[in-house]
Amino acid sequence: MTEDLTMTAEHGDPHPRRDDVEPGADSGVDAAAASSPDGGAATESPAVAESTAEPADTPEAEVASMATNSRGPASALLEREGDVAADYLEALLDIADRDGDIDIDIEGGRAMVSIVEANAGDLGDLVGDNGVVLEALQDLSRLAATRETGERSRLMLDIAGFRAARRTALEAVATTAIAEARRRGEPVTMDPMTPFERKVVHDTVAAAGMTSESHGESPNRRVVIRPA
Repeated sequence: MTEDLTMTAEHGDPHPRRDDVEPGADSGVDAAAASSPDGGAATESPAVAESTAEPADTPEAEVASMATNSRGPASALLEREGDVAADYLEALLDIADRDGDIDIDIEGGRAMVSIVEANAGDLGDLVGDNGVVLEALQDLSRLAATRETGERSRLMLDIAGFRAARRTALEAVATTAIAEARRRGEPVTMDPMTPFERKVVHDTVAAAGMTSESHGESPNRRVVIRPA
């Protein structure tokens, strides 16, 4: 599931926009319907009856959302989000007849939920090609948490360590792109990425003291790294 991320130098888009994420979680992933991993009917999955609109892919939207949240990113609310998502995912694992331990943590103002494999490769179908099934399950977990808490959820889901491994790989790719932007003195454009992937690149660029922007629309939205 390793994705090659090529880079091309360009002079940038005249209308840049900065990422928020989500993700994870981006957060800006479009909610997708995920069929049950064992191929059963979708009606067997734990039902989520309602949907929420995705926020704008900008830091300003995140700040505005937090400002209008009467309870704020309180630890108790985040813990509740994690518990609801864990219950939803545990039911899904039972339906799919899969084994996995569910860990809940809070990091960076988000609930973090991880499903750890009992045996290597057992949960590969819940990750999917390039994490496509994982993204859908994250969206559904967020919807379940939102329904229970009444607050927009920004929880992050990882399965079988996919996001952790992807983060490490992306940090290495971003570091190479940063060096290329410095050497050329020109912007470097990354390949299209998910909100989670763009967030990792933005964080790596910021840590290096440079700037980055996101251009385009999903699924072709990509990061442009600019020399300092």
